[in-house]
Amino acid sequence: MTYLDYQATTPLAPEAFDAMLPWLRDQHANPHSPHREGRRARAAVEVARGQVTALLPAGGKLAFTSGATESLNWAIKGTAGPIVTLATEHAATLDTVAATGRPVTVLPVRPDGLVDLNVAVEAIRPGTGLVAALLGNNEIGVIQPITELADLAHAAGALFLCDAVQGYGRVPIPHNVDLVAVSAHKVHGPKGVGALWIRDGVRLASLLHGGGQEDPGRSGTLSPALCAGFGAAARLMRERANEDRAHVERLFAAALERLGPDWTVNGSVERRYKGNLNVRRPGLDVARLMSELRDVSFSAGSACASGSGRPSHVLRAIGLSDAEARNSIRLGFGRYTTEEELLDAIDRINAAAAGQRIAA
Repeated sequence: MTYLDYQATTPLAPEAFDAMLPWLRDQHANPHSPHREGRRARAAVEVARGQVTALLPAGGKLAFTSGATESLNWAIKGTAGPIVTLATEHAATLDTVAATGRPVTVLPVRPDGLVDLNVAVEAIRPGTGLVAALLGNNEIGVIQPITELADLAHAAGALFLCDAVQGYGRVPIPHNVDLVAVSAHKVHGPKGVGALWIRDGVRLASLLHGGGQEDPGRSGTLSPALCAGFGAAARLMRERANEDRAHVERLFAAALERLGPDWTVNGSVERRYKGNLNVRRPGLDVARLMSELRDVSFSAGSACASGSGRPSHVLRAIGLSDAEARNSIRLGFGRYTTEEELLDAIDRINAAAAGQRIAA
């Protein structure tokens, strides 16, 4: 099986597995208990906290959560006032802002997937409470101008929430953001754990009420195993940053060349994370393609919305028609992808796509 769906989830790093194993097999104390074994568990959580925080802006507090969806819900529901966000945000943001009942402005994006800052200036006005934007888009990989958007938010007296789930450890997170949501399983860590970073001086209303185990106001017993796995994965992202970046850029260039002129890249080619290649081909039957290539794992869009039958809201937002959106696939690759397996998969995708055209 060739795995090309890194935006949905990444393979677990062996080092993350090794960090988790003792806490799954041998050590079971509650990290919030005061006895010796509880303190040992708490120490493991704090080591992991430091490792995850090392890739975030200086200062602030990091609260572990169950994942990015909880982090985004907490950051949005824990603030007040009108909200400004982008049309290409993840559903965890768009659905949450809609559920708040607060006034919401959804900014359009250009055909390259990037927000027009001139439009943003007009929308982010005094009285805005929160501006929320993805650092790197999960579907098309484009990297938004977060620094400029955060400056606009602050000029209007608003807080800025950065959804850094896809960019964490890969794209520098600007230091002028106020809230950052991250997830372990997008960086070769385990599923079921994420975090919300909160700048010093920012106070959020609690989302989960109870024991208040996490200092910024998050209740719930933490898993030392999940936290340790997240920490180990974050440490590797930091140590391997240059190596991983160079590897992904080589794969991206090779993949673009091998795909050839029949495919069009969705979103900016230049301002994007190169491990995300979202492309379309006229007349492509994606469901048939996936059926014919069952041993190649790739996506027809965002995995979080798969099965809905609806065209991707992100692809529609960049101006694609329903047909063009349905003719699109997303290839996601990274640290553990070899050039040989990627190019072999692309050759098979090209052959199957060409076969559809002949059959038509």
